[in-house]
Amino acid sequence: MNGDQTMRDAVVAFCAAAGKEPLLVQGAGGNVSWKDGDTLWIKASGTWLADAAEKDIFVPVELAQLRAAVAAGQFDVKPVVRGESALRPSIETLLHALMPQPVVVHLHAVEVLAHLVDADFVAGFEQALPASISWVAVPYRKPGADLARAVSEALTGSGASVVFLQNHGVVIGADSPAAVTAMLDELVAALRTQPAPGATAAVPAAPIEAGGTVYEPVPDAGVQRLATDPVLFERLSSQWALYPDHVVFLGAFPYLADSPAALEAALAQEQALPELVFVRGAGVFARPGFSTAKQVQLRCYFDVLVRQTGHGRVLALGTAEIGELLDWDAERYRMSLSKQ
Repeated sequence: MNGDQTMRDAVVAFCAAAGKEPLLVQGAGGNVSWKDGDTLWIKASGTWLADAAEKDIFVPVELAQLRAAVAAGQFDVKPVVRGESALRPSIETLLHALMPQPVVVHLHAVEVLAHLVDADFVAGFEQALPASISWVAVPYRKPGADLARAVSEALTGSGASVVFLQNHGVVIGADSPAAVTAMLDELVAALRTQPAPGATAAVPAAPIEAGGTVYEPVPDAGVQRLATDPVLFERLSSQWALYPDHVVFLGAFPYLADSPAALEAALAQEQALPELVFVRGAGVFARPGFSTAKQVQLRCYFDVLVRQTGHGRVLALGTAEIGELLDWDAERYRMSLSKQ
């Protein structure tokens, strides 16, 4: 077996395992790559890491072309795909070319992300992380060229193997998937947060009808706490848009109602009905067709929100940052794949 096949098999095994852990990977979120000479193999946009063993989710792109573009400061470079493929390289391909390590993994790991939405996460990491981990932190930037430029600047001269992206996720570079796993385990252990306690919520037994549409209960007892836990419900309005995938899949703001009757009255005034609604004390409901991709993102949001202990200052994305994400062709493409 040649070296490239050995590496591919190891990467596929890592992706298939990590992709089935919702605290590490949520649907099509995250991306993984490995370098084979002058070729960078990168996860395709909109594909799921969990499918790596059953589907061909990787696209080969020219690595030298990307590195030359970075050296010239051209962070809006479009990757050149080798051969023919109907898939597009990840919108974050340049992040992987920037990292010199053979294997690069970018995840929205909940135990890490729960800290990255804290405005002062850097100070916390300086105390919590072992000295053996070399890392840099990057303020929030729109994924793509803006983020790649910021990461490039942060990495210059650092020798870091871990990049923390504020309100986004973590990037880890290593010699092998096994080494990535070891580092990821170390990070998760150091940053693990006990979720805030709360009364167990039950999935509502019946749908509700409002605006002439039937809204089905979201089939996740954790997610239901977002409506039944008074503390979590109050935080929805100010702590909604916390990271890109949440905004892209679930929208710019939550639709809140104080009761089923209030929801009915509010929807009577709406020209376009919301897909997802939060009814205080009653539950979280969605219109038929609310995709699995959106359900896992909603669960991720709950997992992040319930880990906010109240000691830090939660930093939500602003109006301009939300607008950039929603008015973006690359994300429209990824959303179109999630509906298939």
